[in-house]
Parts: sequence; structure tokens; C-alpha cells
Amino acid sequence: MKQYTFSDMNRSSGEILETAMIEPVVLTKHGKEKLYVLSARDYHRMRGEPSPTKAYSLHDAPDDVHEELMSGIDAILEPAKTDV
Repeated sequence: MKQYTFSDMNRSSGEILETAMIEPVVLTKHGKEKLYVLSARDYHRMRGEPSPTKAYSLHDAPDDVHEELMSGIDAILEPAKTDV
């Protein structure tokens, strides 16, 4: 677990938050642990809750998710069709 000071947070908050998306981070003040920053996934796992993120295969996705996925793919491919 990486450790940063409150002063580090003021200077490098973006880097610290990016790190917290990968692994929990501890913030210290005067050498003492004061705060932990962790991803929502890690928080829910720590509490023993199911992940708020759902994953589906193309075959088991609900109809609304499948339709949204297919329309997104069509939107990506449409410019390619007009370039030809």
C-alpha cells in the first residue's frame, strides 16, 4: 500500500487518486495514518457487498444492455462506412 502525506495530496492529487484506483492509499499527517483512499470496487468488496458493476457476455446480456451495446458498435462503425 502506498503512503502519501497531506502535503503530497495538495501537490499531486491526480497521481494519488490514480494510484487509489489500483490499490488503497493511506494519507498521513505528522507521520500518523489519517485517511485511506480506495476504489469503490475495493470498498464494496471490503464490506462484503456485491460489486456495483455488472458484467455480461454478449449471449447473457439483458435486452436493453444488448441493444445499447449494438447501437454503440453501429455508431463506431458508421463513420467507416461513409469513408468508403
